[in-house]
Amino acid sequence: MTYQRVNDIIKEIKENINEQHKQEVIKSLQQFHAADIAEALNQLDLCDGVKVLQLLPSEKAASVLFDINKENIPYLLEGLSAQRISEIFSEMFKDDAVDLIGELPEESQNSLLSIIHSGEADSIRELLKYGKETAGGIMTTEYVSIPKDITAGQAINVLRSIAPDAETVYYVYVVNNNNQLAGIISLRELIVHSPDSLVENIMRMNVIRANVRTDREEVARLVSKYDILAIPVVNDNMCLKGIVTVDDILDVIEDEATEDIMLMTASMDKDGQEFNAGPFQRAARRLPWLIILLFGSLFAGNVVAKFSSTLEQITALAFFITVMAGGPGNVATQSLAVVVRGLATGEVSSLGIFKIIFKETRVGFLVGISCGVVLALIGYLWLNSPELGFVLGVSLALSMIVAALVGSFFPLVINSLGIDPALASGPFITTLVDVTSMFIYFTLASMVILQ
Repeated sequence: MTYQRVNDIIKEIKENINEQHKQEVIKSLQQFHAADIAEALNQLDLCDGVKVLQLLPSEKAASVLFDINKENIPYLLEGLSAQRISEIFSEMFKDDAVDLIGELPEESQNSLLSIIHSGEADSIRELLKYGKETAGGIMTTEYVSIPKDITAGQAINVLRSIAPDAETVYYVYVVNNNNQLAGIISLRELIVHSPDSLVENIMRMNVIRANVRTDREEVARLVSKYDILAIPVVNDNMCLKGIVTVDDILDVIEDEATEDIMLMTASMDKDGQEFNAGPFQRAARRLPWLIILLFGSLFAGNVVAKFSSTLEQITALAFFITVMAGGPGNVATQSLAVVVRGLATGEVSSLGIFKIIFKETRVGFLVGISCGVVLALIGYLWLNSPELGFVLGVSLALSMIVAALVGSFFPLVINSLGIDPALASGPFITTLVDVTSMFIYFTLASMVILQ
């Protein structure tokens, strides 16, 4: 369905983008969602994209511009007049403007901020100072706050005047005379209470909040844990500085999940964006880890070489080397993924380190025993060798148990040292599990079969 909508937009733009039909284009595009228009513009020439942004109402253009691929934005802005850029950004929520401008090079940021209305630009500069990884960097300053010493009826009148400029009005934040966060009240609570009720008497004082320096992952965890649509952000003096809304939290969750997956596979660095990078940049990011794995594989091969005499006498062992390396490696990767995700969401800290390790090791034990029995039967029935079947089964079971232990323990150690476990764990665990599996396999074969 989305695919068809985007195709309709592309067709409409291509057929009617000329000057004679611009009113028809405006009217037609108004019925489509901004995200669909942005997706269509990503597939069109930049020239057509500029024309569309010029034709759309400023509010709609702001939403479209925010959803366009970030690498196209500098080129689109170059085609717009300074007045048009100022009009578009004046309609954009502050947090969206900060996210968009924050992706640009510093020189482009300064150039763009010089064009935007001075009041808007000052607010954006203030938010940019916090850094995009913090609550301050993703918050919006367009929220609804009321003093605590007014009535519910007066509060509703305040909402009527300021709510149109706010990003959300589901929660109303209550402040004292120093703009310090004193409490929170929902729009529903304001409506159901008597108009003469003092806000101070009906507000909730135990407010879930974040500091401007709180890491955005922690902010996402708080929003998820307490199932709220927005969270207030305060400074060290408890002064209300802004709010982080759930749409920004969804972006954070997606970004952090993508980052962790890419880091686990060593496909990007902490600051890099893999899909926006050129082939040489991609290769440069991956090459160090691949070289580490190369030397790790050589080390694992050296372990096999130490048992060359065993391998010469029992050539059937060579057939199962890939099974002994691949199976435990998969178990380690699965445990690693579980623990890294748990660290990212805060689940690991709440459950306890030893409980997580024990739980994953127990999973490795069950998986290892099951796979070991299957492989033992294959070895026995295929080669008619009870000893080989025993070696295969026990080796695979022990290797998988160790792999689960390593896969859960190692990222916790790395995290305790202040290093991102998603970045550092994958390559080292792969090497360690390969070496351990080969050692268990050939040691057991030498002890059992050659005795």
